[in-house]
Amino acid sequence: MASGMGLLEARETAAQVRVEGLREEAEAVLERRAIARVELAEALSGPEPEPETGHPPESAPAVAEAPVAGSVVPHWRVGLTMEVLAPDYQRLVGVLEAEACGSGLRARELAARLGLEAVSAKVEGVRSKV
Repeated sequence: MASGMGLLEARETAAQVRVEGLREEAEAVLERRAIARVELAEALSGPEPEPETGHPPESAPAVAEAPVAGSVVPHWRVGLTMEVLAPDYQRLVGVLEAEACGSGLRARELAARLGLEAVSAKVEGVRSKV
């Protein structure tokens, strides 16, 4: 029979896991709302400029704003470097390049190498970013 203290600790751990899951959900909702606000502001600012003729869009120089935590991964085009990614994504790519050696890693292994707890909320967060 488990002790009362053991039961309380188990419930506390379960609550912490649930809080992490809810926090990730809330952050995702917040990110979508921020993107929607930016998209709406761009749409209301006027028509998009016509692309220049003679140069395909892929060959345009890759100029990007400084990435911030929670920013969206940009579509790939020629000239983009890892520096356009948000810091979390840069860390993921760095670990994959340094330690995967082309063989790949499971999300749980990747989370551990990033220094995160091996709880399902953290592992799923890593999996969704990868």
